[in-house]
Amino acid sequence: MKGLVIPLLFAASISHAGTYRWVDEKGQTHFGDRPPTNAVTNEVRLESAQPPIDTKAHERKQRVNQFLQQSEKERAARKDAEARQEAQAAKLRDHCARMEARLKHLNNVSGIYRLNKDGERVFVNDEENERIREEFRARVHSECNS
Repeated sequence: MKGLVIPLLFAASISHAGTYRWVDEKGQTHFGDRPPTNAVTNEVRLESAQPPIDTKAHERKQRVNQFLQQSEKERAARKDAEARQEAQAAKLRDHCARMEARLKHLNNVSGIYRLNKDGERVFVNDEENERIREEFRARVHSECNS
C-alpha cells in the first residue's frame, strides 16, 4: 500500500498532464505521464486530494480577519476625528489671530467712535474707550486662552 501512495502523490502533481496506469508482468500497478510501449495502459484522471479542513484554524482565521477589519474601521474613525479636531483648531487659531490683531488696533487708536443713525462718527469719552477695550480683552482671553 505504501508503494501505491508515493506514486499517487507524484501523479497528483502531474494530474493536468495525461496520467496512465498499467500493471507490469509481476502484477505491480504503475502510474506515469507516458504509457510504456510494451504494456496495456488506461488513461486515468487523478483529482488532487483536498486538504482536510481544520475548523478551529478556519475559525481563528475568521476571528483574526474580523479583528483586523474592526481595527481598520476604528483607525479610520480616529483619523477622521483627528482631522475634524485639527480643522476646528485651525479655525480657532485663525479667529484668535484676527481678534488679537483687532485688540492691538484698539490699544493703538486714541479714540473709539460709534456711528450714529445718520452714519456720522461720534467719539466716545475716555471712560467708555477703556471699558470697550477691557471688554474686548476679556472676550479675547475667554475665547482664545481657555
